Amino acid sequence: MKIEFVAPGSVSGSLALPVFADAEFSAVAAAADETAGGALRRAIEASRFDGKPGQTLEVLAPAGLDAPRVVLFGLGAKDKADSGVIEKAAAAVTGKVLLSGETAITLRLDGVTDAEGAARAGLGARLASYRFDDYRTKLTADKRPSLETVVIAADDTAAASAAWESWGAVAAGVDLARDVTNLPPNVLHPETYAKKIEGLAEHGLEIEILDEAKMSELGMDMLLAVGQGSDKESHIAIMKWSGGPEGEKPLLFVGKGLTFDSGGISLKPGAGMDEMKGDMGGSAAVVGLMRALAGRKAKVNAIGIVGLVENMPDGNAQRPGDIVTSMSGQTVEILNTDAEGRLVLGDVLWYSQGRFDPKLIIDLATLTGAMLIALGNTRAGIFSNDDDIATQLSAAGDASGEPVWRMPLGADYEKHIETKNADIRNVGEGRLAGSISAAEFLKCFVNDKPWCHIDIAGTAMGGMKDDPRQPSWGTGWGVRILDRFVRDNYEG
Repeated sequence: MKIEFVAPGSVSGSLALPVFADAEFSAVAAAADETAGGALRRAIEASRFDGKPGQTLEVLAPAGLDAPRVVLFGLGAKDKADSGVIEKAAAAVTGKVLLSGETAITLRLDGVTDAEGAARAGLGARLASYRFDDYRTKLTADKRPSLETVVIAADDTAAASAAWESWGAVAAGVDLARDVTNLPPNVLHPETYAKKIEGLAEHGLEIEILDEAKMSELGMDMLLAVGQGSDKESHIAIMKWSGGPEGEKPLLFVGKGLTFDSGGISLKPGAGMDEMKGDMGGSAAVVGLMRALAGRKAKVNAIGIVGLVENMPDGNAQRPGDIVTSMSGQTVEILNTDAEGRLVLGDVLWYSQGRFDPKLIIDLATLTGAMLIALGNTRAGIFSNDDDIATQLSAAGDASGEPVWRMPLGADYEKHIETKNADIRNVGEGRLAGSISAAEFLKCFVNDKPWCHIDIAGTAMGGMKDDPRQPSWGTGWGVRILDRFVRDNYEG
């Protein structure tokens, strides 16, 4: 979808007009209503639209206006209509007309918001327009998107266009994250995923791929054990962006990339197993973030690293009861082969923090079903050994529309991964504190570096279905919060 910015005087065609709480017209909506002889006000009075955030009301061919279609959209209280509210409202408008037969619509944001808000409206429109129709060969025309362009009327088009360069890159990163999450596992497996990541070099990222021979040489037996039941070779993909001062320590982002998780010998139930193609949502967020940072030429040094593995049952698959040795030298008793993501992350965390000596580490993973029980699909859980990182991520989550909630860590939970047979075990005590014990496991591999683990089991797939910015099963969750985290705290 194209996003364009125009001066108010050049507006034409179908219109989207902002309305505040209690059906208070914005200046542009009031002027349009006057031209239409009060038709817009009468439409409001005949409906339940009252200007709440996210509400829309469509008025077709209102008399007196050249516009073939007017969409009124709510912004809520005037003093609270910030860029986040405008972003979500633009997404609601886009979703409203995406399949309508309309090819272009203009959002009148002049006199309502600044250039940043106008650019965020573009982000909302792009997020709402996403579709994954690659394998739908029989869609009829009325089920295909017709909307091609969202035009945004802004007071300062030059500034809005400049701001859009940055937010457009974020949209591209989210699109990429959604694409790889939605792809079927026979198409996206560790080898093809690594190839796709190599293609990001065209955006200025330095890419390095580690194969199984190199991982074996490094002693990553914990990660390799997860993939040994699959005929697809495991890989690690490293993405480097050097946009900050030379020699400055990088930010490190680590993602779990289980391109399919059958559970291994501890086989998952058949119902819903197809959704385990999305068990690489953490890696999708990291890949999308690195695409966004490169696309907007972020003034930061950053490393993205993802472990790409397939977990399958096979005569060579690891077994419950096995003991494996991690790259760190710590031994791990495998009590459940479906608790595999932490094994992949553990070796990647140890390797990457040792090699790159980062300023901080953030890992993302669809790690535990227990996270869904705790927080549902609304928030991701964060676990951190650093209060500043946790505070910054919480603020970034609220600002980006990808909220998080901090969960506890501590000595009283470390006992959950103790075992008499090895240094640690890969699952906790039954169903108790499952997400926390998984985070405690990961903490064993970060060497007290400033670190945060984000469990996105509830947000990477399905997500917040009432948010028009999330139209896709694969949500791309994580790109926006991490980009906001970087731009608000770590760019010069």
